[in-house]
Amino acid sequence: MPPKKTAVTKRKAEATTKAAPTNTRKAQDAPPAAAPSRKRKAPEPEPAAAPVKKRKAPEPEPAAAPSTKRKAQEAAPAVAAPKKQKTAAKAAAINEPSTQRLNVFVCGEGGSGELGLGTSKKAIDVKRPRLNPYLAADKVGTVKVVAGGMHALAITHDNKVISWGVNDQGALGRDTQWEGGLRDIDAEDSGSDDEDDDNGLNPKECIPDEVDFSTSNLPPGTRFTDIAAGDSCSFALTDTGFVYGWGVFRKNDGIFGFINVGEVTLRPVLVPGLSKITSIKSGANHALALDSAGLVFAWGNGQQGQLGRRVIERTKTEGLTPRQFGLPKGPKNGIASIECGSEHSFAISKNGTVYAWGLNNFGETGIRRGAGEDSANITNPTVVESLKGKNIISIKGGGHHSIAATKEGDCLVWGRMDGAQMGIAPAEFDNLPEDAVIRDSNNKPRILILPQKVEAIKSKVATVTASSDHCIAITQDGKAYSWGFSANYQTGQGVTDDIDMATMIDNTAVREQKLQGATSGGQFSILTAGADGDVPMTNGF
Repeated sequence: MPPKKTAVTKRKAEATTKAAPTNTRKAQDAPPAAAPSRKRKAPEPEPAAAPVKKRKAPEPEPAAAPSTKRKAQEAAPAVAAPKKQKTAAKAAAINEPSTQRLNVFVCGEGGSGELGLGTSKKAIDVKRPRLNPYLAADKVGTVKVVAGGMHALAITHDNKVISWGVNDQGALGRDTQWEGGLRDIDAEDSGSDDEDDDNGLNPKECIPDEVDFSTSNLPPGTRFTDIAAGDSCSFALTDTGFVYGWGVFRKNDGIFGFINVGEVTLRPVLVPGLSKITSIKSGANHALALDSAGLVFAWGNGQQGQLGRRVIERTKTEGLTPRQFGLPKGPKNGIASIECGSEHSFAISKNGTVYAWGLNNFGETGIRRGAGEDSANITNPTVVESLKGKNIISIKGGGHHSIAATKEGDCLVWGRMDGAQMGIAPAEFDNLPEDAVIRDSNNKPRILILPQKVEAIKSKVATVTASSDHCIAITQDGKAYSWGFSANYQTGQGVTDDIDMATMIDNTAVREQKLQGATSGGQFSILTAGADGDVPMTNGF
């Protein structure tokens, strides 16, 4: 009798085994009446089996579908068939691509190919940073990397955009259909512990490969200079200031769309209405673009105010159209840099003023208004008074918290603090200024509303990043510090317990490296170092 076969490549709702960090925390003590409930609207079905590392009794969420687990598929969304676009003439270049080749180190959850380590069993749970051989500096030559919820993108020295991870809704921008998804059950039950055995993952997802721009009709000579990744969406910026994107934005009730409402875009398309763009960033389900004149455009899901303007729900296509909103303009007060959290956003003006907007139920914008209230948000860009005069050079939002680095090298944190997000030991909470902390009904610290310095980092900090519930800071001397939720080893500290206090990442892979950047996904992290020795520090990716 022939051996029985079973498919291992479909992402069925009942087969999902990894949950989002923001959905997997232990139940907190009863919050005050005004405390955020973190309730999600219209939650998707949860997996039948409990994840191995899932925390008990998760609190409900306030926003869209989580970025860190495979989504229980709704009725199949419409798919936009790739159509060849008309080739445009090459415009003058306004952006320069990076040239420094990078060593790429990965850690955390790789059960869906997020780490890009291939098909061996040792590619699943990586406890500490590991050099990714599929992104070798001497062969692939990665010059820029960015992590999304469950996928990642990179630009190579020879002008390719490559992707890896989950492709359920087109985030990889290429064909990942795989015919090898049948395995012998008897062989599967053989009990082999060999780490080099096949892990059953789709090799077209878990091995980095080139995004398919064949239908995009890029002008000859176009070079890629920047990339951004959200939950299920991806973007690439060209040297001429145009933005290409693919995948889909999601809303609380499921698929929203990308170019058209309800459609998934499987291959890169030119995002209409954008030109002379110099920077592109993505939250979980929204995007920001900054142009050469200091103007900012936002589009995607605006249900938590993350577009900086009110979005009329009955005008379904409005959110998918990049639009300017209420930020200052002009040569002196225009915007110099932009950044996103999952459902909130930041902009820094040329005069150093920090603006924020979006979800604010845990004070993640740094603005006190609404902090501690259910589903609070800041609809319009608002000055973050608590960051005035701080000389912010790097800023990033996580799920319900945020982090920044100052010109003087301080690392500042604010937002949700009841799950190790702040990098400050709980024993130190009572030493924080009284007006800096919002407490729950049991008088336990719940929200850090005034930015505070992470004192555990003794060196000067150059750049920072954050994800759902963990943070990484890179110092000017090339070391990485991490803290926060670590159930899937995403902190790179080799443990699954929360890392309460900022701690240096130290293992043989990175000990002798001068790290210069970090980016983090829902349950994984990526560190980079110049392959040719010391390189100038960068303010993130």
